[in-house]
Amino acid sequence: MSTGTPGGQLRSLMNAGTVAAPGAYTALVGRAVAQAGFDAVYVSGGATANTAGVPDVGLLTLTEVCRTIREISTASGLPTIVDADTGYGEVEMVRRTVVEYERSGAAAMHIEDQVFPKRCGHLDGKTLISTQDMAEKIRAAAEAKTEDFILIARTDAKGIDGLDAAIDRGLAYRDAGADMIFPEGLGSEDEFAEFAERCPGHLLANMTEFGKTPIIPLSTFQTMGYDLVIYPVTMQRIAMQAVTKALDVLKREGEVSSLLDVMQTREELYDMLGYTPGVEWDPSAR
Repeated sequence: MSTGTPGGQLRSLMNAGTVAAPGAYTALVGRAVAQAGFDAVYVSGGATANTAGVPDVGLLTLTEVCRTIREISTASGLPTIVDADTGYGEVEMVRRTVVEYERSGAAAMHIEDQVFPKRCGHLDGKTLISTQDMAEKIRAAAEAKTEDFILIARTDAKGIDGLDAAIDRGLAYRDAGADMIFPEGLGSEDEFAEFAERCPGHLLANMTEFGKTPIIPLSTFQTMGYDLVIYPVTMQRIAMQAVTKALDVLKREGEVSSLLDVMQTREELYDMLGYTPGVEWDPSAR
């Protein structure tokens, strides 16, 4: 392992404890994540799609998502974990996805075992590909990646076939070459604990809101043995709630005086960008 690579940095962080990775959907949010003192950042397929004005059903191209990866990983300077949905296609595209994600600055990526077009992991009505077909994708991805890059296999089986099936798939995906397993849509702390006990190794937990998983503290995930916890759409949900309320005020009142106290000031924005007017800007400043 080389700590000079994004994947090596993330591996070192996880060796020291459970890593929290808030979701960033733009480069500016990535800078905010770094400024807040987090050690890693997450790029959600759903949040990226929403930013483009489309739903989370696999509509964005590999090229579009790689641009987002480059912007967020560069702006934040943090190890970046990225959603790869179903891998943009079959085995050949999964191989290409690994290569392009790494070139774009990602430290890790996860692929899932849903049939395309996929849907949010916390919605009902999902369909899975076979364990064998997913294992083939994982083997191809493992062959295409560098040693440090972290390959994460997500299974959505719990909501379709139950926890035992999800654990069986997790074990099969480890055997196929996944560095980490991501059990999606678990419904309780007990289920997370049982999954960790029966599928030992590196684990990712998804701490999303308004879904099937209750709010669980980071410290609890650490106790249960999870290495990485993502917060995929949290910041986007908070931001868009604020945006819609501000638009309502502007439409109703015709001006924004009542909103000034909840705005980021010009000085705060410049501080986040590491920018001082009249001074040559250093793009590495954070």
